[in-house]
Parts: sequence; C-alpha cells; structure tokens
Amino acid sequence: MKQLPIIWHAKSRSVRESVFRGLTALFIAAIAAPPLHGQSSVAEPPNAPAVLDASGGHVSLIYDGKLILDGKVSHSGAAADLRVRADTIDGAVSQVVKWTALDGSRLTLSAVIHASDQAFPGEVDRRVDAMQIVRNSVGLSHSLLNRAVYDRAQDWVVSIDFPAQTTVTPLRETSDSNTFNLVATGSEIELRFRPRYYSRHRGLSEFRPWTYRVKRESVAGWSSWYAYRDSITQDDVERMADILSDSLAPYGYRVLQIDDGFQQAPIGVPDHWLHANAKFPAGLDRLSKYISSRGLTPGLWTNVTFHDPAWAREHPQYFVRDSSGAPSYGNWIGFVMDGSNAATLDTLVRPVYKGLKQDGWRYFKVDALRHLRYEGYNSHAAFFDSKGLNIVQAYRDFVRAIRGEIGPDSYLLASWGVRPELIGIIDATRVGDDGFGYGGFAQYNSFNNVVWRNDPDHIQLARADAYRATSLTSLTGSILMLTDRAQTYASARVEIARKAAPIPFTLPQQLYDVDPSRSAELPRTAVELSGAGPRPFDAGQRPAASLYLLDMNRSFGRWTVLARIPGADAKIPLAELGLPPDSQYVAFEFWSHAFQGPFSRTFAPGPIDSTFGIQVFCIHARQSHPQFLSTSRHVSCGGPNLSDVRWSNGVLSGTSYIVANENYTIYVTEPVGWSFGSAEDDRTWPVTSSREAAVRAVQIHATNSGSVSWRIRWTRAKKASK
Repeated sequence: MKQLPIIWHAKSRSVRESVFRGLTALFIAAIAAPPLHGQSSVAEPPNAPAVLDASGGHVSLIYDGKLILDGKVSHSGAAADLRVRADTIDGAVSQVVKWTALDGSRLTLSAVIHASDQAFPGEVDRRVDAMQIVRNSVGLSHSLLNRAVYDRAQDWVVSIDFPAQTTVTPLRETSDSNTFNLVATGSEIELRFRPRYYSRHRGLSEFRPWTYRVKRESVAGWSSWYAYRDSITQDDVERMADILSDSLAPYGYRVLQIDDGFQQAPIGVPDHWLHANAKFPAGLDRLSKYISSRGLTPGLWTNVTFHDPAWAREHPQYFVRDSSGAPSYGNWIGFVMDGSNAATLDTLVRPVYKGLKQDGWRYFKVDALRHLRYEGYNSHAAFFDSKGLNIVQAYRDFVRAIRGEIGPDSYLLASWGVRPELIGIIDATRVGDDGFGYGGFAQYNSFNNVVWRNDPDHIQLARADAYRATSLTSLTGSILMLTDRAQTYASARVEIARKAAPIPFTLPQQLYDVDPSRSAELPRTAVELSGAGPRPFDAGQRPAASLYLLDMNRSFGRWTVLARIPGADAKIPLAELGLPPDSQYVAFEFWSHAFQGPFSRTFAPGPIDSTFGIQVFCIHARQSHPQFLSTSRHVSCGGPNLSDVRWSNGVLSGTSYIVANENYTIYVTEPVGWSFGSAEDDRTWPVTSSREAAVRAVQIHATNSGSVSWRIRWTRAKKASK
C-alpha cells in the first residue's frame, strides 16, 4: 500500500519533534486541594487539543508533553482529503482528524497508542441498533467491539468514529504504562481525541483521577441491617464473626459491618457514637478487636444527622442557621451541621471518626449524605449565599474531614444515592434506594471502578433471586455485602455466596451508561431539596439490561463470560459479543453445568432455569483437543482461584487455590477421538472423575486450603487401518 499524500497538516515535523522533546509541554496549575488516598500531587492535565502532526503519511498526537499516538495512513487508491477541526462546547474539547478517499478506495490507519498503566480499551460512542449488553473486563480486553483507548490517569480518550472498521489490541503492559495497537480501515476514517473526558464531556467536575486511584481489592462481606435492623446486639455480632470467619471468609468475604443499632440516642454529639448503648456492654474497642481476631475487617455504619435539639439550640454556632440565628432543621437530617465551619468539624465530626479509627474500625458506611446535601445545604442555601460560601465546597469539606481521620487505607462507602460532589474522597457509593438494586449495573456501569466502586446494596441469600444478585454483582466488579441471619449460612444456600467471591476488579468497556436515563439527570443534585425516596438520578431497583458480558483476560488464556436474565433475546449474534463470528465456540453454563457447542455466528442460550433465574455461560474458542471450560469455584468460570492452565502432549494441567474440605471440580471438554487416561494432583488429595455428554468433570477433594497443581491425561484414539 502507498503512503497517503497529505493535502493539509497541522504542524511541521520539526515542531512535532520539539514538542516531543518537551520544549512546548503543556501544563496548567496543579490542583489546590490536598491529594487523597495517599496519591502524590501532580499537575492537572490541560483541557486542550493535542498537538497534531499529520504530514507525509504520518500522524501523531502529543498531549501534555507526551506522545500518546504515533502512526501512519496508507491507501489503495488516489490521494485522499484530510480535514482537521478542534472545538469546545460547554467546556468540552473535541479534536477530530478525518481522512476521506475521494475515489472510494480503502484507507488504513495503523497506530500505536502510548498510555499509562491505568489505560484500557473499550467503546466511547454508543453503537446504533446494537443489543443492550453491559460490558466489563478483567485485564485488558481484546474484544472486537473496542474502538477506543481511555487513559484514566489523565482522563483522555482516543477513538475512531463509525463506520470505519476498527480493532484495538493490547500490545504491552508494564508497571507504569500500557501500549495498544490501533488499526482502522474504510473509505473514510475519523480519529477523535477528547481530553478531560469524564470531567468535561461527562460533566463530573470533581473527577480528578490523577489525585487518586480506585481501590482494586475485593470488597465482600456481611452487613447486619436486613438481618437484625437496629435490634442487633454484641452477642449477634460475635456469633456472626464466628460464622463468617469459618464459613465465608475463606472464600473471600472479609468485611463484617454493623449497620445501625449500636449508638446511643439521640444521634448527635461524638460521645453517643463512641460509647455504645447497653446492647454492647464490652464497648466498640473490644468488639472491633474480636472481629479482627477472626481474620475479618471491622466495619461500622454512621450517619451525618444531628437529632439532639437541646444541644443544638445551646450551641447554634456549629450549625447552619436561619435568619433569626437559630439552628436550621430539615426532615431526615435534623439540625444541619455546618461543613464550612472548622469549629463544627473539629467538635462534632473529626472526634467521631478519630475515635472509631483508634478503636480499630476500618470500613465506614456513612449514611444520610443525600439528606445533608438536599434537606441540609440545598434547602438552606441562603445561609451559604449570605457568607459568600460555596455549597459544594462546604459539603466536600465535611466528608474530607471524615476521610482525614480514617486515613487513606480505610474504606469509605457513601450512602445513599449517587454523590458526584464527593468524587475523589469516597471509595464507593450506594447508587440506589434501600434494598438490593439491579438498575445501577446498567445505569452507572461507566462509573464503576473508574470514578468509584458501585454498591447495589445488601443481598439476602434467602430470597429467590440470590443466584442472580450474587452473579451480577460479582461479574460487574461491584461491592457484595450479604445480610442474612446466621442459620442461612448453615444451609445449602451458602454455596450461592461462596461461588461469587472474591470480587474481581473489573474495567468498564463502555465509557457511556447503557441506560443513560439516570446519569443524564445528575445535574439535578445541585437543586434537589428532598431525599425522601428515590430521585430521577438514583439508580433503579429493576434490571435495566438483560445481558452482561465479562471478558476474562489472564496470562494463561482468555475467555468470555455471558450472564443472561429474563428479557434477553433468544439468539445472540457472536459479533454482538465482540467475538469473530466465523470462528467456532463452545459454552458451559456455570450453574446448571449444561454444555453447548460447537457453534458459530449465533449463540442460542435456551431457556433459563427458574431455579437460578440466570444463566452464566463460559464461552471459549473451540479447540480440537480436550480444553478447559470452568471450575466449580467461581462464577467467572474460575477466574480468581485459577493461576495457570495449559495443554501439552495430551495433558491438560493447571494450578488452583482450593479451600479446605471443598469438592473442587474442573470441567473440560472431551471430544470424540480422545480417551481419558487419569487425573491427579500434587497434594495426593483424592481425585475422582466422571463424564456426562461431551464434558468430563474432575473433582479434587481438598483436605486443607492451599495451592494445588493438577494434571488430566488423555490418549488420542488410533485411526482404523484401511
């Protein structure tokens, strides 16, 4: 192919090279707020176009003094036209480079994208007439649906517009950088650069990802609310600590969080938070130590309300005040503590969290934050206006005081409702109303593990939808907190929870929300006056999508996990899953152990078993020899517990982490022409094997927890002689 003659270019090569050497590096002032979560303060990236060189068939983008894209454009016909435009709309910068083959011939853009270790591929623009599928990945995705690279460290995105055919392939991962190969073909190719994507294009003005990272560790555990509500006692907590430690902690459930019922009434002064009521005679200090002694993380609910009228009226200086100087009062929030007043924070807020941190609590659910904003600050905006104060700043200062006391290593969950004002301070937020909600998986899917971690609220295993709730929470990389009474974890239902943890750290593959109806209303948080019940921007309870896709990318292999709930299409084109449609695949349903395949072009999942209310398919490219399908351990088809799988000379081998007394099963295909020989492990634990249809199940009966290497042998059947 010939190099494309360039009709117009933005900068000369000499300018490009000087920029690349850093002589024209673009920096603007570093953010004034102190760094959060232990991250160092860095300069804020510019809200400006990249420096473009499109000369002599070459194309490059330099942003903030760094080369982020370097490539070339070639063609199979006559000279093509090049057009460039950069514009700003409502503070959002878009820079577009378009090549057009005027004779309709084929153009090819081949480029390498250089980005930070927080960069990942995905989609930034919604496809027209596409199936509604929520996409996530573990590791860097190789999906054919990807048309963009997003670098979270600086909040920029490079993408290719439709209809050019595009592939984005991860090339290299290091401790501080990721590199991608981008290839786009068509008679017209539009390359688009958008700086400050979430903060300006998505309207999240507080999103400064260069100041913090989303915590990657699994967040799973137990919360007391739906099990005991505010009747919880010290004995209940200690009993649950024992059960959780023995039954669920080995599988990844590590947080035990008391959700109300321990504090003194009325809620208000620090002493009522720090010295528990009569149901907790040993005190919070000893209770946290007991929880920790069982190998668990102690978690505690608090809220930001104040309901002690006598104290508030005696000390009005600590509160938002009305025109008469009396403490302002709001429904749900009580007397409104003034976050703009340093004395308020030092007297009423910091002592609570300093004391709880000293007592050993490390997971904090802070409730009523919606009411502090709506019934508190928004409803009494005149107080702040009269002093020339910014409501959002006062609100952030309030929660920043909490973070300052609990430290960057403690977990801070904001509850309830989406809190865009607190980005960068909180670790997670409960995106919807009380009770487990499915809506946020599709309505705020692009926020999860980029802005913060989403919390869909507590899961009750005793409910009929437990399989569905645990599966989707795990596969989307959200917070998973159980909330049943002790007897549930002594029943067979506990296996549902065990197969969902630990929670994988997922990356959203769509930088838009699959259902945008809620996030589009987020600006209303600035003028909302009531938090009594869901608002239009709070995530819904009902599912907003019926298909959920997780691309598993491990060092030893890649596979696709597809979750399907009622309402999904009966047939799914493989192209909609980002898979090459002409290749052949096999699928294994995790809960029912049903096998399908081989198939190509279209996947027909079949009816959903009402026992589970969900299907979770492990989809693999078909091999001609026995191949790994899944383990029984985790709904991601074995992801977190599996560290290696390989095939060589008739032997399928791997390494797994197995929990004591677990009957750990490895599911593999056994194609016609292969004869099973033996299965063994390096622990000399009992190993059994059985076959049903085209699937062999090899079960390892673990006697203690630990890593085990296993091997399964086959022989190839000899062809009959002529």
